[in-house]
Amino acid sequence: MNIFADVLGLTILFAVPLILVAMGGMCSERSGIVNIALEGIMVIGALISCIFLSMVNASGWGIAHPQSAVMLAILISAASGTIYAMFLAFASVNLKADQTIGGTALNMLAPAFAIVLSWALQGQGQTTIFIPNWVRITPQQFGVPADEALNFFERMFINKFFLTTPVAILLFAIITIVLYKTKFGLRLRACGEHPQAADSVGVSVYGMRYAGVALSGMLAGVGGLAFTLAVGGGFQSSVAGYGFLALAVMIFGNWKPLRIFGAAFLFAVFKVIAPMASSIPFLPTFSGIKGGEYLYLMLPYLVTMIVLAFTSKKSRAPKAEGIPYDKGSR
Repeated sequence: MNIFADVLGLTILFAVPLILVAMGGMCSERSGIVNIALEGIMVIGALISCIFLSMVNASGWGIAHPQSAVMLAILISAASGTIYAMFLAFASVNLKADQTIGGTALNMLAPAFAIVLSWALQGQGQTTIFIPNWVRITPQQFGVPADEALNFFERMFINKFFLTTPVAILLFAIITIVLYKTKFGLRLRACGEHPQAADSVGVSVYGMRYAGVALSGMLAGVGGLAFTLAVGGGFQSSVAGYGFLALAVMIFGNWKPLRIFGAAFLFAVFKVIAPMASSIPFLPTFSGIKGGEYLYLMLPYLVTMIVLAFTSKKSRAPKAEGIPYDKGSR
């Protein structure tokens, strides 16, 4: 039973960044801006926040106040992601540039910038920014004795627990409420569906689109830190394509929060099964096949293509997404 508890626990851990980043992409596209730069924004959010964690660890302050340092790192990842996303907002809203090309450029820039900055701070060839051990909230901090074996639910929920998990749940709830229960959310959605109609009643389409991209940058930045913590070890100038996987989650979730929440867990299950397949007793090992150990590593991406192939026809994207808004057009 322990292996199943571990699989479920890791599924929660890896679903958190997918939920955050997919919700970020939804906010941007609901406003009318296609944001495929989520991968690059995740890289920047993880980069700056991990540098901060490394610095406070070296100073000793992080060791003395671990979760305060992690909370500050979350805020820093949100701020850095927001700032980086503003490049896309400016290019898309003010310059009316092609949003797909702009997002691709930001995706290409982010890992290169991460490598250059990592080398500048740590020395040439030193790409990995190591994460301190104290960022994790241990079972002992929940009151479980160190010499006591964890039960099923403890292994699932608190064996590998980071502050990013409750923060992600809180952000998910806030964004969902804001999107559907506030005037701001109504205006944001209107700008992605029919910006001319929104403009005719006094809504600033440009302002709402900036706000949508800013929200996507904030959530994707935090998602970058959450992914790095989930993987463990350190930040290596990459988030392993998780930003693109989050785009698939967003499309599969049909740009709706609750569906995105469920889709994130579905995709996270296959992401977790891949490295743990040899420990799950009922799964075939493919030991007689050359390169069989790589089959499960392909699973998350194969599932992504299969799911999108069967569901993309039913997906309904915001009508005005990807179309630069021109006040003179009607």
